Amino acid sequence: MRRLSAHERALWARVAASVKPLPGKRAPEVPAVAVPATPAPTPAKAAPKPAPARPAAKAPPPPTKPKPHPLGAPLDGTWDRQISRGRLSPDRVIDLHGHTVVDAHAALSSTILANDGTRVILVVTGKGRPDRPARIRAELMHWLERPDLRAHVASLRAAHPRHGGGGAFYVILRRAK
Repeated sequence: MRRLSAHERALWARVAASVKPLPGKRAPEVPAVAVPATPAPTPAKAAPKPAPARPAAKAPPPPTKPKPHPLGAPLDGTWDRQISRGRLSPDRVIDLHGHTVVDAHAALSSTILANDGTRVILVVTGKGRPDRPARIRAELMHWLERPDLRAHVASLRAAHPRHGGGGAFYVILRRAK
């Protein structure tokens, strides 16, 4: 066990002297300790004048959480579990490989607007290549956000690897009223 330094002993003596003993007990005797000499305080320079008080600036508004993308809107847990486990079976499959952008948009629009009871459409767009990016894949979100299709689409999710993975999407349609 180490010994206390002179400074620590002086500090402990001050603390012990400030303690009031419990009723019926007497304070233990603390040996007198020579307090180390402290250097004389040097006169401090005059403090600089405080800056004139400014009116309080308005606090910035608290940060708001970004709204989730409407096509990534939450579905109930059953949908997400089925998608993550690969158990979701699409009602229709649209393979847009080889289509032009205009033809792909027309095929997707006609399928969504058909109102034939379809709830889940598997849209295969392809992943693209470094030398040829997937233009249809890039345009898919824009098409689904258009007012004529947006009212029919509940959500968009990436497909399970069994259904095309990164090159395919599930378009989940709203229930027909």
